[in-house]
This record gives sequence, structure tokens and C-alpha cells, in this order.
Amino acid sequence: MSRITDVMKALDAQGKKALIPYITGGDPRPEWTVELMHTLVQAGADIIELGVPFSDPMADGPVIQLACERALEHNTSLDDIFSMVKEFRETDKATPVVLMGYLNPLEVRGYERFAQEAAESGADGALIVDLPPEEAESLVPFLKQNNLDAIFLIAPTTTKQRVKFICDQSSGYVYYVSVKGVTGSATLNVGEVAEKVAQIKAHNQIPVGVGFGISNAKSAAEVSKVGDGVIVGSVIVNLIAKNQDDKTSMNSEVKALVSSMRKAMDA
Repeated sequence: MSRITDVMKALDAQGKKALIPYITGGDPRPEWTVELMHTLVQAGADIIELGVPFSDPMADGPVIQLACERALEHNTSLDDIFSMVKEFRETDKATPVVLMGYLNPLEVRGYERFAQEAAESGADGALIVDLPPEEAESLVPFLKQNNLDAIFLIAPTTTKQRVKFICDQSSGYVYYVSVKGVTGSATLNVGEVAEKVAQIKAHNQIPVGVGFGISNAKSAAEVSKVGDGVIVGSVIVNLIAKNQDDKTSMNSEVKALVSSMRKAMDA
């Protein structure tokens, strides 16, 4: 059983939901990322999605696009991401880390090598945004061999038949994209999210993490009532951008935001 599954089961037993913040590795500076990851855990994060910076992050809006640009200005590479996870693991053996990114860096590296190095670094899963499960048969076996969860996306427009297929191919959790559009682009409709999560649960009991459109403690609390996990990205990355020249202020503001979400979710 994976570290992600362990965490999800432990939270379920406590009647709690997973708080899953996203940050882009290397943003605003590579040497700040590990401390920021620890800050997220101190604030109440259960799982961390660590973005692998990419030059054309097509599913992301301007906020995370700019985060990738800031990271790439420092030449943050996949090797650097692995090093960050290794350093994080030196003092945190428990918090799952999901590598989230795009296919090109994996194609260059090779799927088998990527999976081996991801596992060796201490990562727990991979979410490759532009790799649909129908085309993932070259990657998923290597992830499984290295005890890494394969996490796939479900959209509001995904058909019931395809929802079942995606759930069957996924492990750890599935990522439900709660709005039509890119990250940070739209207002959340919790009623519609509840309906879709119920449809997903009808096919498979895999945990459902809900992301896109969650911007404050109130929306995090509302989503936690219908999903198994609350995934938060753009609002955190906005704070990083705002404080990109002041590490202390950045960590303080991110911690305050994530803590407020954790408190609201647990209330």
C-alpha cells in the first residue's frame, strides 16, 4: 500500500479530508522550495503536489505559467526536483509527494528511468497532465513496479463510461477538475462538484481530490464536504509571486492561508 493510500485511509478514519496544496518546484528560487514544502506541512497539508516546471504548461492559467517561468529562469530541471524531494525526505518521512507536470520531460528522460529516480528520491506518485490513461500503458507499469501511484484527471465533461475507465487505471486518488478551463480561471459551483463526485464514487471507491477554483478557506471547507481531498494551487502560487523577494514573508503568508483552510475544513 502506498504512502498516499495510507494517508487517505488514516484521514477517513478520523472523519477528515486531505488538504493537498500545489507549488511549482524552483519557484521563486530552487533553494527555497524545500523549506516551503515543510511550511505547507506545518500549516496542515496532508499531501504535496510538487510541480515540475515546463515551458508550455497548457492546462495552467497565467499564475502557474508565470511560476514555471520563474523556476525555469533558474534552470530548474527534473534532476533538481528529485533533489528537492530527497532533501525533504531527510526530515519528513510521512508526507506524500506527488510529482505533477507534463509529458515532454519524461519522454526525454525515459519512462523507466523517470519512475526509478522518482521512487529513489522519495516521491509517491505522478500526475502527468497531458498524458491520458488511454495512452499511459508505456508509463504506468513502471510506476507500479516502483510503488508509485498513477493519478489521472477527470473533467466536468468526462462521460460516465470514461470516468469508470479512468478510476480503474488510477491509484492513490483521482483528480477531479472542478471547472471548465485552466487553473485559476473560474468560480466554483459546489453543487455541480457534488453531483460529479457522486458519479465518480458510483464507479469506484478510489478517493477523489477536487482542484481548480478553490481560493479561500470558505471554498476549501465547502469542497471538503463533497470530496475526499481539496487541491489548492493558484492562490498559493499568487502569494509566492507577491513575496518572491522575501522568503520569510512568503512562508508566513502561505502558512497563514493554508492554516486557515485546514481550520475551516476541520470545523
